[in-house]
Amino acid sequence: MENFEGFQLNRQLLNAIQDSGYQSPTPIQEQAMPLVLAGHDVLGIAQTGTGKTAAYVLPILMKIKYAQGTLPRALILAPTRELVMQIDVAITDLAKYTDIRHVALYGGIGPKTQIETIQKGVDILVATPGRFMDLYLREEIGVKELKTLVLDEADKMMDMGFMRQIRKILEVIPSKKRQNLLFSATFPPRVEELSHEFLEFPTKVEVTPQATTATKVNQKIYELPNFKTKINLIGVLMSDYQTFKKVIIFCRSKEVADNIFKFLERKIVAAGKVRVIHANKGQNTRINSMDAFRDGEVQVLVATDVASRGIDIEEVSHVINFDVPLIYEDYVHRIGRTGRANHNGEAITFMTISDEYHIQKIEKIIKMKIPREALPQAGLTIEETPAEEQKAMLREIDNQRKKEDPDFKGAFHEKKDPRARAREKAKKQTGKSPEKVKAAFKPNGRNYGISKKSGGSSSSRGKKK
Repeated sequence: MENFEGFQLNRQLLNAIQDSGYQSPTPIQEQAMPLVLAGHDVLGIAQTGTGKTAAYVLPILMKIKYAQGTLPRALILAPTRELVMQIDVAITDLAKYTDIRHVALYGGIGPKTQIETIQKGVDILVATPGRFMDLYLREEIGVKELKTLVLDEADKMMDMGFMRQIRKILEVIPSKKRQNLLFSATFPPRVEELSHEFLEFPTKVEVTPQATTATKVNQKIYELPNFKTKINLIGVLMSDYQTFKKVIIFCRSKEVADNIFKFLERKIVAAGKVRVIHANKGQNTRINSMDAFRDGEVQVLVATDVASRGIDIEEVSHVINFDVPLIYEDYVHRIGRTGRANHNGEAITFMTISDEYHIQKIEKIIKMKIPREALPQAGLTIEETPAEEQKAMLREIDNQRKKEDPDFKGAFHEKKDPRARAREKAKKQTGKSPEKVKAAFKPNGRNYGISKKSGGSSSSRGKKK
């Protein structure tokens, strides 16, 4: 389809689409929108940056048409506040020539303003599951008029443990004549299970193979020995500000994110050109940081995975995985922050010896080998790995091998108490139960033995009197 006219949308929506700069529908929009407009339940599998938000928002706006009553008629659930805000912004842009009312509901801030907005009357709710249930249990949300329910980023909801809350929501909202839409970047077994519970005779739309990465993203891996060398490489890369114009650095923990932020702010990036966002940052701080990054005021955004699916910003030049994600599907979502809207992007991943296991799992999911890149020769200092860090990585490798082979005994396997080992040996020799063996077992200085009566050997101090 060459343009949006073919969907028979009303003129208000078509004008808003034109203002937003959309020229022609993306594959997910082209395939999903006619089904949603026709009232079908839809299961949409599409990677981030493919336009899936508009694929369900436009049909919902077309069906609602105008403000009516006080109770919401559509509910869109998303896993993070950032994604909720992003969807709400999309609704604002696409509904600009209508009087349709909508509100974003999420935690991290007090609910007073959100409740006041709902009480004035609302047509579309965009919410995290937790905040929705909180306001519903306070009897601030009426659900009798809900006709459309959307679960966006369903795979992330499963990873974040929202299954129980989603089931509760499905219990309290009316099911009669309700249209259900489920969108996900990946389709693991848990999402498939949810789709069976949630969707009724759905039509599956899959515009790309599951968990594939964006075609306009050039991926590479740097193999590094330790944390300090990773920090040094960040410094070398970010010094080339002409190439690394707009960068997101992803980390596993708040502590690592803060350390990278302090290092860049102190030594590498111009003052005010780097920000950090994670769960400990206040909502307003996170919003302001995101806006500054979007507007080009900030060159580097350091973030934990809390933000990997809530950043819809064009022309991100690079994504750097300082830490390899442990939820492997998150790799797809992290690097999906670059290479958007037909722009080229680059995704760089740092890999230590203990990360190789996780990289192999990711490569299996995305069905491709990520190229290894030679380390920069100029300016990079390779640090010696501290003994504790080396030991931690080797212990992690042991744990990984145990996952694959439960019988594997590595260098860091749990060592048994000498008395327990002796009891096991005695049991084999005597054939007695562990209780009897234990009763016959007595301390004997450095050694432990069995009394002669039990058939085992003993030192003179271990004999029964």
